[in-house]
Amino acid sequence: MTGVARKKQKSGSGGTPATVAATRAGVAFTLHSYEHDPAAASYGEEAAEALGVAPERVFKTLVADVDGALTVAVVPVSGSLDLKALAAAVGGKRAAMADPAVAERTTGYVRGGISPLGQRKALPTVVDSSAERYGTVCVSAGRRGLEIELAPADLVALTGAVTAPIARP
Repeated sequence: MTGVARKKQKSGSGGTPATVAATRAGVAFTLHSYEHDPAAASYGEEAAEALGVAPERVFKTLVADVDGALTVAVVPVSGSLDLKALAAAVGGKRAAMADPAVAERTTGYVRGGISPLGQRKALPTVVDSSAERYGTVCVSAGRRGLEIELAPADLVALTGAVTAPIARP
């Protein structure tokens, strides 16, 4: 899907590497901002609630270590990452969650605001196949309190991802 970027945001929220990447690619997207609560237990669930979007359509970005290589997993906030399925999706044997500090340094984003788009270093990416059920999905736009809504096919294309069933309910 190509087209003009559509943005819904508060003034002053500015661009992020994620929104710049989507704009440069000519991908249609909607930007949603909300007031992030630092006391929120789950960044993804907070986003779903604040935006009034079903948690199955809001995806969190997780960074894992698969056989010594950092790999990005994009799964619904309503579920959790199946590490064995992630490893299998990229032809690996073992996966474990990456150290948060390493994930932040490598992606250029802070925890709770890691976007699969516009990362400092391109990493292998797997998007949970459930994303294909929806016309659009929301992922972090690179900052807590900022979500980008786009077509799953555009998310996959922009990240060079593969899709696979990597989420557990």
